[in-house]
Amino acid sequence: MTEKETILTAEGLKKLEVRLEELRSVKRLEVAERIKQAISYGDISENSEYEDAKNEQAFVEGEIISLEKMIRTAKVIDDSNIDTEVVNFGSTVEIYDEEFAEVLTYTLVGSAEADPVKNKISNESPVGAAIVGKRVGDIVEVHVPAGILKYKILTIRR
Repeated sequence: MTEKETILTAEGLKKLEVRLEELRSVKRLEVAERIKQAISYGDISENSEYEDAKNEQAFVEGEIISLEKMIRTAKVIDDSNIDTEVVNFGSTVEIYDEEFAEVLTYTLVGSAEADPVKNKISNESPVGAAIVGKRVGDIVEVHVPAGILKYKILTIRR
């Protein structure tokens, strides 16, 4: 079975690599020290510090495995190859929200990099999926639980 590609920008890949290194070199050691300290308290069968540390260890190891997979399956989008005629991964798009009469700017990224606070939306999000493949001047309809939102593509850039 082939693994699903993780689509990333070069910046996104670097962030994942930095986070992975931090988990491997710092967080693992911190958790191991917490476990060692909790064991020193004696009976681990009713030791909440030990249980907490073991749970954190499991979480850290799970995150390491997840990051390793994302990095292994990464497909890095080359900014210089981004087509400014059609919305695609890496495109920064200005859209006009017809309901609220405002201009919104989004950068389309893979789900691993999505960060709505920084206006980075996934191609799998409702808005992202609706604008992929569209051109300047196109009007898209986004179906959301509250109804249908309409956006007009104003600009596409790298």
